Amino acid sequence: MTAELGKKHWYIVTTQSMRENKVAKDMNTLIDGSPYQEYFFNVLVAEQPTPVLKDGLPTGKTRMKNLYPGYIFVEMIMTDETWYLVRNTPGVTGIAGSSGGGQKPTPVTREEIEPVLKRMNIIDESMYDRYNVGDLVKVIHGPLEGTEGRILSIDKETGACRVETVFFGRSTPVDVEFAEIEKI
Repeated sequence: MTAELGKKHWYIVTTQSMRENKVAKDMNTLIDGSPYQEYFFNVLVAEQPTPVLKDGLPTGKTRMKNLYPGYIFVEMIMTDETWYLVRNTPGVTGIAGSSGGGQKPTPVTREEIEPVLKRMNIIDESMYDRYNVGDLVKVIHGPLEGTEGRILSIDKETGACRVETVFFGRSTPVDVEFAEIEKI
């Protein structure tokens, strides 16, 4: 390996629209066949199940909805070789944060990638470190989407959070999943 081993980070890869899943599959195939596979940790298309409606009513079926068309998310250790592999995957049009001229892209910050991962119900222990009792949060999906409140408790074992919010002028504690909240 010609490059020094660094830390793993998330990167946003731009793709041809409507080909995100194919690009992710092709990238995984290239990674699996390369000597650099230990430098790649995740290749994700940010999808979420959404109900299928007919005449405005739910049919009981769901389909996967791409939350970020034209983008996939790659967690990797950036080296000359891994950067080359990603850039040369068929369907990849670029990597966000790369200004060209051979300059490597800047990684996505933890604060930027966390909401994407949470919407896909991907939680890791380090996410809990950013949240404390008393923090103001917003519910980002689920039945209470858009509701704001203050954290009363967090259970890392179960992923449950108790958030104090205001309903009809009264302070009310509600239980939500950790994946459903975002710091304000």
